Amino acid sequence: MKSRLMAEFDKIFGRDGSENIYFAPGRVNLIGEHTDYNGGHVFPCALTIGTYAVARKRSDDRLRFYSMNFEGLGVIESSIKSLEYKKEDDWTNYPKGVIWALMEKGLDILYFGNIPNGSGLSSSASIEVLTGFVCKDMFTLDIDNVNIALTGQYSENNFNGVNCGIMDQFAIAMGKENRAIFLDTATLEYTYAPINLTGYKIVILNTNKKRGLGDSKYNERRSQCEEALKRLKTKLNINSLGELTEEEFEENRQLIGDEILEKRAKHAVYENRRTISAVQALKNNDIETFAMLINQSGDSLKNDYEVTGVELDTLVEEARKQTGVICARMTGAGFGGCAVSIVKNEAVDGAIEAIGKAYEEKIGYKADFYVVEIGNGPEKLS
Repeated sequence: MKSRLMAEFDKIFGRDGSENIYFAPGRVNLIGEHTDYNGGHVFPCALTIGTYAVARKRSDDRLRFYSMNFEGLGVIESSIKSLEYKKEDDWTNYPKGVIWALMEKGLDILYFGNIPNGSGLSSSASIEVLTGFVCKDMFTLDIDNVNIALTGQYSENNFNGVNCGIMDQFAIAMGKENRAIFLDTATLEYTYAPINLTGYKIVILNTNKKRGLGDSKYNERRSQCEEALKRLKTKLNINSLGELTEEEFEENRQLIGDEILEKRAKHAVYENRRTISAVQALKNNDIETFAMLINQSGDSLKNDYEVTGVELDTLVEEARKQTGVICARMTGAGFGGCAVSIVKNEAVDGAIEAIGKAYEEKIGYKADFYVVEIGNGPEKLS
């Protein structure tokens, strides 16, 4: 991989020996969806698939970007002095946003990702964290990985106009092999929890329906939760939906006064409590309860938060029919992208074949499947 990346960099930009290679993972969230911007808990882990970069410092203010995943777009150029979001700059708005938040000098940088684009496995956050890590290393910036994650979120919120929470960037920046991160998004307090799934595999199911966060109803869901919180605060002294128990929510839900807003807030509250319970179940080696909570999460995302769609629903429904699949739900922002499932080792191949056949018959095109491992955060490879 390294020789391939260097050869491509030489072809596009020309090498001078000062280049370095870097990697940042993608992520999958096991449970705790759409809670990160509601002051709740999440339970993501970094993956061994992700995004690579070859980068070289420049002495001027020019930025030159190239992606081996979007070769047809060629080299896209910008300047430190005039960084602004431009739709025509396509994927480069993600690294541009991070550089806008951090940098004063230019870069030549080539990217290659083996995360499927638009899959919901956080290819955009992977690019953001990777770019922040590159800037930190090449320009000796005084910034740790937590602040790289916060910078990625800040740039996506304020440069790209997507009101994402902190989970994706944090999971990627702070990933640890064979560990998931139990993160309180309200305080950024976190612990690592061992993922002991002896006899099981994590299988990602990709709808191959592409969606962009900025073009989806993601921002709408966030504003709906903010409005529900505003109405609850007319009586309750709370700062986020994540502070409520299920009982407290049920006792006060009439304050919201709108059926749709109630459903959105219910998901945020119940999902947060499910996440806390799921992590405890995993610590107790209670895989059955862990799986049950993951399924309940998926049902809530479909029925209360309404962020699935026929493609995700088909994958999840077909997965749950298979012997050996103990749980399945959508993961990520929704409206396309991926589902996550936990499958007994001996059932993986048969489940993938059966789910894939049923999905293609109903949807009309193929789904993709990945048996994934849990990996580390960003690193310098050379």
